Amino acid sequence: MVDFRALRALRPKNEEAAQIAAVPYDVVDTAEARALVASAPHSILRVTRPDVDLPDGASLYAPAAYAQAKATFEAMIAEGALVQDPSPAFFAYAQTMDNRRQVGLMGLASAADYWADKIKKHEFTRPQKEDDRMRHIEALGAHLGPVFLAYRAQPQISALIDAVIAPPAEVDFIAPDGVRHEVWPIREAAQIEALEGAFAQLDALYIADGHHRAAAASRIGRDHPNTPRGQFLAVAFPDDQLKILPYNRVVLDLNGHTPEGLKAALAAIFEITPLTEATAPTARQRFSMYLDGAWSALALKPEAAPDPTDPVASLDVSVLQSRVLGPLLGIDDPRRSERIDFVGGIRGLAELARRAAAGGVAFALYPTSLAELMAIADSGEVMPPKSTWFEPKLRTGLAISRF
Repeated sequence: MVDFRALRALRPKNEEAAQIAAVPYDVVDTAEARALVASAPHSILRVTRPDVDLPDGASLYAPAAYAQAKATFEAMIAEGALVQDPSPAFFAYAQTMDNRRQVGLMGLASAADYWADKIKKHEFTRPQKEDDRMRHIEALGAHLGPVFLAYRAQPQISALIDAVIAPPAEVDFIAPDGVRHEVWPIREAAQIEALEGAFAQLDALYIADGHHRAAAASRIGRDHPNTPRGQFLAVAFPDDQLKILPYNRVVLDLNGHTPEGLKAALAAIFEITPLTEATAPTARQRFSMYLDGAWSALALKPEAAPDPTDPVASLDVSVLQSRVLGPLLGIDDPRRSERIDFVGGIRGLAELARRAAAGGVAFALYPTSLAELMAIADSGEVMPPKSTWFEPKLRTGLAISRF
């Protein structure tokens, strides 16, 4: 039984949502954030990235950053840029990217469900980042960035949301990155009750993106069940609408190998085929490699294949780590190594070639599936770091939960 509830949201006026809502805080650096807020002075990035209003070199983790975030947030409320809704509501939230649409429900997830493992995880969190999110949430007394959740699609939930999104959305805009965002408030008590009841029939929700936000929020709400402090903002999507992009790897050097020597070592594990152009892998246990100015296709040999009954070892990210990155390239701890870059699939293969051009090697992977993610979460296991990249990203600031 999953607890997913409507919220009494703080949010922009409909006509100002496009200017206020923004990309997640952790997908831009200070310079990029400053460029974005220059044309949108009420952008929520000024709260989620307070360093845009601090001197150059200011730390996001310093007390001054949290104080700046709080001051900007309170000023936006005082100026009427953010307005408190009079009553609770869910929000149907559609995103359209490259002609693919996904429709989720924005509401409040439960910290109690997180600790009871009804909200399932698939990766470890880093203490510094988790602590940062706690301090930011506590400073504001609010959850700004929603956690991205998935659930196994259910006809009852789909029918309820389909009815809501039949008319035009109250908020509808195309962001600078080309993604269309649409929002429909769901205010009628009967609809809210029906949706809460339908979610209560689910066995679990799965964190797709936002493990640090979920962990921080749940630490804050651990001892406050059934209160606003014990809930956190989330958007839940059916698994049959979501798409995972690959999370590719670039190793910045060859760990003492020559290109020919590395290829020879790889030939013991893979069938290697030269490619005439950059081509992404089209099946599991296949990789594309950029080395010494050229692309090659790598197909794992049967004798090197992992145990198919092990859901973690059989992931392509695990195969690459256990067969190549660790033993051949010396990347024993990819979480901490400064010799490896992780590149989201949205950036394309040209970005991999660019980063590996100065004597490194790049590997393009076949994407992890939602089924694999859910199976690993259900088993209580975790994926290797940087296993999934979800697009499009949720916009921050369309609705905010205060406690």
